[in-house]
Amino acid sequence: MTATTEVISNFKIRTRSRNYLVYLIIFMGLVAVLDQYISMIKTTAIPYIIEEYGISAETFSWYEALYLAPTFFIFLLNGLNDIIGRKLSILVLVLLMGLSTLGIVFFTPTLHLFMVFYAIAMFTTVSNMWSIPVSEESPASKRAKYVSIVYVIGLIPLQAILPPLLMNTLGLNWKWMYGVTFVMMIPALVMWSFMRETGRYNVVKAERRAGTRKNHLFGVGVINRHDIRYILIASSIWLSWLVYQFLYFWAGYYFMDLHGYTLGQWSMVLLASLVMAIIGGVSAGTIMDRIGRKPAFIGGCVGLSAILVVLGFGRGWVLPVAAALTGFFTSFTYTWIVVYVPEVFPTERRGACMGWTTTVARISYVVGPALAAILLNAFPTMEWFWVVAAVLMLVPIAIMRFANPYETKTHELEEIEQRR
Repeated sequence: MTATTEVISNFKIRTRSRNYLVYLIIFMGLVAVLDQYISMIKTTAIPYIIEEYGISAETFSWYEALYLAPTFFIFLLNGLNDIIGRKLSILVLVLLMGLSTLGIVFFTPTLHLFMVFYAIAMFTTVSNMWSIPVSEESPASKRAKYVSIVYVIGLIPLQAILPPLLMNTLGLNWKWMYGVTFVMMIPALVMWSFMRETGRYNVVKAERRAGTRKNHLFGVGVINRHDIRYILIASSIWLSWLVYQFLYFWAGYYFMDLHGYTLGQWSMVLLASLVMAIIGGVSAGTIMDRIGRKPAFIGGCVGLSAILVVLGFGRGWVLPVAAALTGFFTSFTYTWIVVYVPEVFPTERRGACMGWTTTVARISYVVGPALAAILLNAFPTMEWFWVVAAVLMLVPIAIMRFANPYETKTHELEEIEQRR
């Protein structure tokens, strides 16, 4: 398939060939793998962190709330997309991921040093920067599908496969659960060398040179009231989901410390959950392109809330089944975020608007761990812990119904910018 062109403003956007889109989806998928792995490996690592540094589960959660406060500055990382472009910003992101996790292996003899490198690593996972290039290069009719494929690639269940291999087979320290990210960074850097700047960002650069668009730093002076409205809508929904996710990260502790699962048994439960998450992501992308972003998301939230209650009160075989279904609906609902948030903002300030959206949403990085600490203290056996998580996933439904955001299904990004 040969590349064609389409005209936006007075400049031409080069529509990428099918081969390049396949490459871009795979590459951004690899970056998403790094992102999801760093985010999710904590689910298995928490019991080892608690044992290594001699602290309680509640204490770790309070420290996490403190050390993750700097994630409020994520707008600085996301804003680079509009300043230096998508390609160089991805390079910065990948390097931060690999180097910070390597630091966990070699430079964390104390809890506080661990928390510093842990916070840097977690900082890189809050940008969702990998969703921007694919969103900008995809045809409108398949944008949700392609972005969801990238997200699904990120769900390759390495969090379940690697810990037993690293520790039980290779005899490595638990910190290599994080350090292996550095190894995965190397092929990502090789693939990065073939990346091209997105066509839409090149148009914005040309218009800036021609004087028809303003240069800006982090959206200052160009963000309008429509942007602010969607920053508030998207960030409030994202915040609710992220607070829920911080509770979900305690699933490993719930299974291993409270229900007596071994590392191997928990890894099998996590593997089932991540496989179902892949199915959930693929399903969500397809359904959103067919029936719309909003109805798909609301349905996913209802399903997730219901299964979380089962996770809290289930016993025996019901527990691993509930965990697997939780993975499906967690992924299904998050797909709305990775699809809708980048597509609803204008190209010239997409990075900045996503940055401010993630900055507001990152209140969750303080609220989430603090709420987990409170709930762990109040409900040490964690049944009602999961009920609270279920209630949290009903909040986005109320926000969606009240705010009624613009439906973006099958619309070009330029049309969305004009009509939202």
